[in-house]
Amino acid sequence: METKNFKAMAVAILIIVYLYNTLLAVIHMRSAKNPIPANVSDVYDEETYRKWRSYHAEKSRFGILTSTAAFIVELVLMACNVYAAFAGFFPKTVFMQMFAVFLLSSVTALLTIPFTWYNTMHIEQRYGFNKTTAKTFWVDQVKEFIIGLVLSVGIGSLLMWVHQALGDWLILAFAVLMTLFALVISFLYPVLSRIFNKFTPLEDGELKDKLTYLLEKNGYQVRGIKVMDASRRTTKSNAYFSGFGRMKTIVLYDTLVESMTPDEICAVFAHELGHGLHKDTLKNQILSFIQMAVLGVLAWLTLRTAEIFLSFGFTEVNYGFAIILIMSVEYALIAPLFGLLVNTFSRRAEYRADAQAVKEGYGDQLISALKKLTRQNFADLAPSPLLVKLEYSHPTLSQRIEAIQKLTGENPPH
Repeated sequence: METKNFKAMAVAILIIVYLYNTLLAVIHMRSAKNPIPANVSDVYDEETYRKWRSYHAEKSRFGILTSTAAFIVELVLMACNVYAAFAGFFPKTVFMQMFAVFLLSSVTALLTIPFTWYNTMHIEQRYGFNKTTAKTFWVDQVKEFIIGLVLSVGIGSLLMWVHQALGDWLILAFAVLMTLFALVISFLYPVLSRIFNKFTPLEDGELKDKLTYLLEKNGYQVRGIKVMDASRRTTKSNAYFSGFGRMKTIVLYDTLVESMTPDEICAVFAHELGHGLHKDTLKNQILSFIQMAVLGVLAWLTLRTAEIFLSFGFTEVNYGFAIILIMSVEYALIAPLFGLLVNTFSRRAEYRADAQAVKEGYGDQLISALKKLTRQNFADLAPSPLLVKLEYSHPTLSQRIEAIQKLTGENPPH
């Protein structure tokens, strides 16, 4: 195949992926016209629902604009051989050529900062969600730039070492090492997250006593229960587990603690406990390994085809550009199929976790908590069923409430 055909194929795939994602965004935007299911009709009052529709429309339009700008930048970088031209200013060592590509990618990502600023400081501010100050915003951008560049160079160096040392064993070795890398990042997440937020132990009292009882009742041990200062940046709420095994930490947003009753928080926690009891994290790691194996195959095929790099202006294999090509073009083309599989599994896991909350006696409290979370996070009550299957890792609020009510023996409204 002629070298120019590789570039033509890559550009064509970039366009196809962009059009596909834009189509999904348009479907998402139009979902605001869908009728609201009866069992969630009380989430928003009439005035709040009008506000939600305005927010939904503005966020959707701006999201399309942002993704279009990012697409144009990436298209220019690839079609005009900008990566290779920029790398030409750096020493001709394999590492420095890789670093040059990642540096350019990170610098061009800074072009999206005005979009992020407008989204955070104007749209989110206008609808009452933003708590981020200008100082916090810019400090976050600097941190994200440094962390992103370090991780990119780290992954690129790993790929370079594996390929040069093991050759055709790249597929298996890269899959194993990337899975281990992801596990290490997950293990270190409690430490890394402190770069952006402060975590304080949950105060003694009714809530801590109830959460501790749930843990002990199920023979579950965690390192601690922490409250994160999410209110520094947003009014939205969440809760999650971080870490592995006995090193797991329960993290509650301070916005969650302030807006919910102890029983509602216990319901949310019982849901998260359900994920732990059903080994959902381990199952996710198996799916992650399959994903890494697919990426290993793509890396192997890419690195053994030097003509690909020649078509983009390089004189030899560039490991940084290989990763960009794999993620932005090759894997992006098949990602919807993999996402369909992963999201189907994830939605089933969410139902099982909800069932655990019902088993613990918190069914009604989980429903009220989910409604509060939906209201606080300004979530869509009636997304397109097609979009749910393709993109959603969680069932819709209406679907979750219906499943919970079946377990509790309540008759859902029609």
